[in-house]
Amino acid sequence: MSTSDLRYFRASAVFTAACLLAAWGLGYYTGHSASAALSAVFIVCVLAVLEVSLSFDNAVVNAKVLMTMERVWQRRFITWGILIAVFGMRIVFPLLIVGVMAEISPWQALVLAATRPDEYARVMVDAHVAIAAFGGAFLAMVGLKYFFDVKKDVHWVRSIEEPLTKLGKIEAVEIALVIIALYCVSKALPADVVLGFLLSGLLGIVTFVAVEGVAALMGVEECGTRAAAKSGLASFLYLEVLDASFSFDGVIGAFALTNNLFIIALGLGVGAMFVRSLTIMLVEKGTLTEYLYLEHGAFWAILALSALMLGGTIIDIPEVVTGLIGAVLIGLSFLSSVRHNRKLDRQ
Repeated sequence: MSTSDLRYFRASAVFTAACLLAAWGLGYYTGHSASAALSAVFIVCVLAVLEVSLSFDNAVVNAKVLMTMERVWQRRFITWGILIAVFGMRIVFPLLIVGVMAEISPWQALVLAATRPDEYARVMVDAHVAIAAFGGAFLAMVGLKYFFDVKKDVHWVRSIEEPLTKLGKIEAVEIALVIIALYCVSKALPADVVLGFLLSGLLGIVTFVAVEGVAALMGVEECGTRAAAKSGLASFLYLEVLDASFSFDGVIGAFALTNNLFIIALGLGVGAMFVRSLTIMLVEKGTLTEYLYLEHGAFWAILALSALMLGGTIIDIPEVVTGLIGAVLIGLSFLSSVRHNRKLDRQ
């Protein structure tokens, strides 16, 4: 990364400094010692790295969608989207989940998180199966839709990707495959969580179909500036749902490090800011155009994350494994892109 590229991360650096300072104060307030404050700062750093590793493929996909959006909607996603990502998905959404699971109001959930963090964490972990089903199904639809695209003519792993494009001629094949996957996983789950798992998974599929349908209607049935604006709105909604699906795993996994909702929000918020900065850099520098297979690696990572989220309802999968698999796939696609560019230069 060149010195000029660092400008994309200035806002993230300032935000990180503010969050680390807040973590120090929060740790000192709750632990009444410098060691407790340092521990809080360390956890925020670990959670930020975890969030970036889990969401790097999210940045690539975000950049792909943003490149097709009007400039005004790009700015709205970068500004409003980060507020939704940091405060909505990392603070409000967990409170809503706990409220639904414990049958209490979001305010009572916030009080529970502040006064009885162990109980708050237990409720969140109990909701893991339903959350993983929704996020896993939605991400599976995102990944399969990409590889089943009959118009896709560039392939990274040709022996696999080329046959998949042919399968894409079958109507709604990705929906059928995700439903089959949900059913297979449900057979290994305890009977008392099967219904919730299947319903959440189906809701993930319906959400994807709904967002895609809204995008198609807004982008096709009208013309001119109004259509572009509406299409931008649909893409904005799609990116927010996608970001939500990526954040589920990090929010649940964060409770392995701490039960403090506010420390978790600070750490994941820092990670989300860096993912946004990375997204902006990828869009403005045209990195996806320069590195041909980087996009493919991101979608393979999405499918891997989907499989790990669904599989994580059966067996315990460490967060570091989830993050490493995505990073390895994107790294391999990057190296393949570099080799491809060198081959073109020689020719």
